[in-house]
Amino acid sequence: MNRHLALLFICVLLNAVQGFGQKPVQSITGRVIDALTEEGLPFSTVKLSYDDRGMVTDSLGYFLFKDIPVGRYSVEASYVGYAPVLMKDVIVTSSKETVVEIPLQELASELNEVVVTPKIIKYMPLNNMNLSSGRMLSVEEAGRFAGGLDDPARLAGAFAGVATNIGDNGITVRGNAPKLMQWKLEGVEIPNPNHFGEVGGFGGGGLTALSSLVLGNSDFLTGAFPAEYGNALAGVFDLKLRTGNNNKWEHTVALGTMGIDLSSEGPFKKGGKSSYLFNYRYSTLWMISSFLPDGAGQGMKYQDLSLKLNFPTKKVGTFSVWGLGLIDGNKEKAKTNKNEWQYESDRNFFNTSIWMGALGVNHKYRLNETTQFNTTIAGTYNGIDSHQNALDDYLAAHPDNIIKKNNYNVVFNAFMNKRVGRVGNNRTGIVVTGMFYDMLLKNAPRVGEEMKTIANEHGNSALLEGYTEFSLSPSWKWQINPGVHLQYFALNGHYSIEPRLAIKYNFNQKQSLVFSYGSHSRTELLNYYFTRNDEGQLINKNLDFTRGHHFVLTYDWNIGNDFHLRIEPYLQLLYKVPVVAGSSNSLLNNKDDWFITDKFESTGRGLNYGLDVTFEKDMSNGYYFMFTGSVFSSRYKGGDGIWRNTRYNRNYLFNLLGGKEWMVGASRRNVLGANARITFRGGDRYSPILEDESITAQEVIFDERLAYSQQLKPVLWADFSVYYRINRRKISHEFGLKWLNATFYDEYLGHEYNFRTGRVEEYRDGICMPNLYYKISF
Repeated sequence: MNRHLALLFICVLLNAVQGFGQKPVQSITGRVIDALTEEGLPFSTVKLSYDDRGMVTDSLGYFLFKDIPVGRYSVEASYVGYAPVLMKDVIVTSSKETVVEIPLQELASELNEVVVTPKIIKYMPLNNMNLSSGRMLSVEEAGRFAGGLDDPARLAGAFAGVATNIGDNGITVRGNAPKLMQWKLEGVEIPNPNHFGEVGGFGGGGLTALSSLVLGNSDFLTGAFPAEYGNALAGVFDLKLRTGNNNKWEHTVALGTMGIDLSSEGPFKKGGKSSYLFNYRYSTLWMISSFLPDGAGQGMKYQDLSLKLNFPTKKVGTFSVWGLGLIDGNKEKAKTNKNEWQYESDRNFFNTSIWMGALGVNHKYRLNETTQFNTTIAGTYNGIDSHQNALDDYLAAHPDNIIKKNNYNVVFNAFMNKRVGRVGNNRTGIVVTGMFYDMLLKNAPRVGEEMKTIANEHGNSALLEGYTEFSLSPSWKWQINPGVHLQYFALNGHYSIEPRLAIKYNFNQKQSLVFSYGSHSRTELLNYYFTRNDEGQLINKNLDFTRGHHFVLTYDWNIGNDFHLRIEPYLQLLYKVPVVAGSSNSLLNNKDDWFITDKFESTGRGLNYGLDVTFEKDMSNGYYFMFTGSVFSSRYKGGDGIWRNTRYNRNYLFNLLGGKEWMVGASRRNVLGANARITFRGGDRYSPILEDESITAQEVIFDERLAYSQQLKPVLWADFSVYYRINRRKISHEFGLKWLNATFYDEYLGHEYNFRTGRVEEYRDGICMPNLYYKISF
């Protein structure tokens, strides 16, 4: 027996020594597809930047490179009659196969007069209908950029013209409020997908419910959107879930101070083409509660689940099922010792539960070589149940407010892609959204007073949309994308006809200039339409869409193979903005007010203009960097006819981020990486404080005649991340630290009346989020 154990030990030891002496290898698999129809391109040529490897795809467009050492590579794909594409920063780890999908766009002509160089797809959106004010957020960037915490919203904050905060991830695009941001998943508009969304601020939350482990390459658009995007005014985050690996089963487990993360993917059966992918996360935040605002974290917990099932068939196209859901809970207790009260929040205790979900079935079917149909049926849900009580001066508890909201949407989304000869293609589609709502909003004017009902509604409505758009390329120098979008809101009968146009001129294959125009509109939060006055009358039901004209000029220059420069001036003219007559109050500035009692009219205006600049270097030679800068103005005209700064007019915004990777260890198999990001921007806007009135009332009273005329000092903070990845045969271990606000900047959260000092003061907190984690993939 001892002899057998000794022999077994020697075999294991020899295997371990052999493993340490060899650099682990893995496979790169993927598919080359038509960018329009998403069908595979048979017998395409694929080249890999390792050992001059190349191959031809099979009859369905699939390819497979085996025994590739761990590291970073570029993959180039080409096909007769299509523009070649270069996909950079393809990461190979030892634990999982690397799966890539390479879309190629058909050329307008044979281009006999020019040799076509490969296009780097990273800099432009995946959607080839979008020519400007957009960028692809790659899976690789989602896991690399500092300050992201694996959150797509926070990652987008590094892009030009985009701002997020430390304490919440609400996305401000070119001076527009986060509530005007549209979130889409697999082509369907979904409710705010952020944990603790709509509570701390409309449009944002703590973290997005989508983990980077399931996120596919996605588009982030900042203006002048193509015609297929409706009910969008500020920006669009068009998120995609990646398709699970159908060759082998792979799993990831991550444990960190912010919770656990479990992911699995693979084929339903070995040798089949169908696949599954799911991810589950759970967190309590109690481990980092000392870094959060006083009292936060102890009662906070959240969980989310995302999935995608893919079922390709031989004759009837490809079916997929996708879904996303989250559950949040937060409880906070009041301080029962009156002497400990410093701010109003100290006397409040609340219990909040939040639910969000989306589930869809998609079908893609190719009718013939020129026509493809894409159909999705989906359901979405968003619910909030929040109760807040407040202690009076005698420590008696009184109901303070109630928010109970349940919104269900049923969505039918269908479009047809049609190739138009050799000069372009057309996309025509419809979107029907059935809206079902049940809401109750109550609020007490002051502590101890009876709550008043703001909205109490149950019913349904619909938003109907239709569009058509063309992408025409009469020559290699020109691309023209005209289109129109129509939408109708059944709740009040308002409709919108929105023309769109983008014209691109290529100076050469490295430089281009694009002019884009779009007419856009967006509905308000549903509860605003159901505000009732003291007589019980609906006073805001007839609000029009908030509308705008977007103008963008985009200059792009690919400098060599690794550098890219984009300069983008823009102008946005907003109109039909809801405002209160004779007042500075405008919904453009609304951040988190559920309990609106004023009567609004759609007569306000807005004006945003600025210049966005991006200069970046791809990851090559082990390092990368990106600089983004924005200089802008965001103003509005209220119901009193006076132009003022908006709440979000910070005037300037700069980001500098970069990182370095080192291949270390035996055979240079392991990876040590470090990333950092520095953000510098103009200070937050606020309205002057009426000191005497505030002291008398013991609450903050602003001078709304001079709304947002004051500005705080500029803001500077830094984020960083470090990681060490150990690659072993068929398994990898990663240890890391991702730290948001590593400089402990005290973020401005508003003004509060201080009961101890008897004065109004800035309310700040050094919100800091460190996530120390361990991840194993196998």
